[in-house]
Amino acid sequence: MYKSVIRPILFKFDPEAIHHFTFSFLKVIHKVPFVPQIFRSLFVIEDKKLEREVFGLKFKNPVGLAAGFDKDAKLYKELSNLGFGFIEIGTVTPKSQSGNDKKRMFRLKQDEALINRMGFNNEGAWEAAKRLRKNKKILIGGNIGKNKVTPNEDAIHDYEICFDALYSVVDYFVVNVSSPNTPNLRELQDKEPLMNLLQTLQNRNLSKPKARPILLKIAPDLTNEQLLDIIDIVKTTQIAGVIATNTTISRENLNSENKKETGGLSGKPLTKRSTEVIRFLSEKSGKAFPIIGVGGIHSPEDAIEKLNAGASLIQIYTGFIYEGPGFVKKINKSILKNS
Repeated sequence: MYKSVIRPILFKFDPEAIHHFTFSFLKVIHKVPFVPQIFRSLFVIEDKKLEREVFGLKFKNPVGLAAGFDKDAKLYKELSNLGFGFIEIGTVTPKSQSGNDKKRMFRLKQDEALINRMGFNNEGAWEAAKRLRKNKKILIGGNIGKNKVTPNEDAIHDYEICFDALYSVVDYFVVNVSSPNTPNLRELQDKEPLMNLLQTLQNRNLSKPKARPILLKIAPDLTNEQLLDIIDIVKTTQIAGVIATNTTISRENLNSENKKETGGLSGKPLTKRSTEVIRFLSEKSGKAFPIIGVGGIHSPEDAIEKLNAGASLIQIYTGFIYEGPGFVKKINKSILKNS
């Protein structure tokens, strides 16, 4: 019903406007008595065979919601009722910022993809932390970045602020240096600045009463040589793992009319490349660290392929938008069938 009736209606409107509409709808309908229970009965699968223990955390199932959907931790409770094993909020920055000018999100219907150039629009790390203090049982990742106005030479300070703000309210951290929508941000993926950033955060982390797993989110556009550098950096800094991958700046083999829009491309065109990156990191590192696989998961088969390539967990975003609220359940059922 979603793909045949609901999605065609939603896709007639601006994607960012529909995003906010969906947020409001889920927030309001969950206030109706028994609706949360109904949602859980429809979309949640609980089975011991789905449980995973990764970087010291216990996940009810391996399917998570990628960062960017619930930037400000406003809907994590409601979204958990759609079956996700974990929710990643953000990307958050130290200070609130409005992001890039609108229009900044575009559907590529023929390619089953999205292009966004949101630019880390968020209300700030401390505001997200306030909301997350109410969380009791949902496993939360905190995706952190720098403010647009912060020069790269001062970026570490921004990440430290976000780390301190979220430390007590998230289960793991994700360092985002791979978004193409903040000017010069991807320069922080170069070996020397990245090593410095991650080591500084890890030192801060290890000084806390209980260290949190820190993961690095990387771009799919890195060369094999750069990916080998990533492996070396992860091993040297001893962070917990990698999220592969973020959106791409590539525009190869696209058919939709708005394919030339600037920003990060997500969805089906990313399926093959993100899986290649996962497999490369897993094989070349000797499975030395966990990988969360994300990028172009539009079917249960795509999810299984990423797990088989070396991912310990997976995340969805664009596939969730195209496939609908029952998508998480479909993936988890497929994982059970293949277990």
